[in-house]
Amino acid sequence: MGTPARSSLPPAADAVRAALPEWWPVLLGLAVMFVPTFYYLFTGPWIGEEQGHGPIIFGLALWLIYRKWPEMMAATTPPRASWTGWPVLVLGLLAYLLGRSQKILMMEIASIILVMAAVLLIKRGGKALRVLWFPFFFMLFMVPLPSEFVAAVTMPMKMAVSWATEHILWFLGYPISRSGVILQIGQYQLLVADACAGLQTLLTLEALGLFYLNLMRHPSAFRNIALALFIVPISFSANVIRVIVLTLITYYYGDAAGQGFLHGFAGMVLFVTALVLILSVDSALQWYVRRRHGDDGSGHGGPGSGQAAPLRTKEAT
Repeated sequence: MGTPARSSLPPAADAVRAALPEWWPVLLGLAVMFVPTFYYLFTGPWIGEEQGHGPIIFGLALWLIYRKWPEMMAATTPPRASWTGWPVLVLGLLAYLLGRSQKILMMEIASIILVMAAVLLIKRGGKALRVLWFPFFFMLFMVPLPSEFVAAVTMPMKMAVSWATEHILWFLGYPISRSGVILQIGQYQLLVADACAGLQTLLTLEALGLFYLNLMRHPSAFRNIALALFIVPISFSANVIRVIVLTLITYYYGDAAGQGFLHGFAGMVLFVTALVLILSVDSALQWYVRRRHGDDGSGHGGPGSGQAAPLRTKEAT
């Protein structure tokens, strides 16, 4: 078997270092423009539970850009600037001015994505944005949705999570009852809050699932689409497990424990649970795809076959 060809692209660190003389004025301008915004985000919305995923999404998006930078530079050499970058830049600046002056967080964060995309179009052209489309799409998950829409969608989600928590704990023998989104276990009452079972949590887990898919790059379209769809019930299941954990902590250790340090720990339980479920579902889908392709690991046909099975391409893992 031949040795796989090595990539001719330079390492990401070397490519970024080589691009610094061209890009440092742009980076300086972006820093001057958005430092006040990031200071506000890191001292306000991004330290709360509802928007706490923002720095994670942004950091992962920057890492993806860094990772794809050599490919982008190779694909856009020589660079061909695109005129479409200018209207996008104007739109981004208007969104920034309106969002910053009127304290509209959605527009202020969206302006970061628009301005970065505009700079890329102006400097390297549309092909650069096609190479880096996923990091920019990924950053959309850090843009907060209108509060009215979030409230309308979150309420039925909280009802479903509360219902599932009640029935699971009742089945396990715990003294629990429910009224709407309020759980009564023993002498304690717990309100299932937006942060415990909200739309923002679902979007965050969906973003992390898509990030996982982008890293894995499965050759099977069925496996990619199925895993993306499964992230929705995975998110629901992870939320239910989180509320169950909080409920049991409160039941055994009191209300102070449930609302104190262990409440934050339950947030970690949410994401660890979601990650484990994503990996488990992905493994199950991999097994199904291999089984569908007739890969039984033996290299022979099925039982009773009088001839060898046709050679099939094994899916890369």
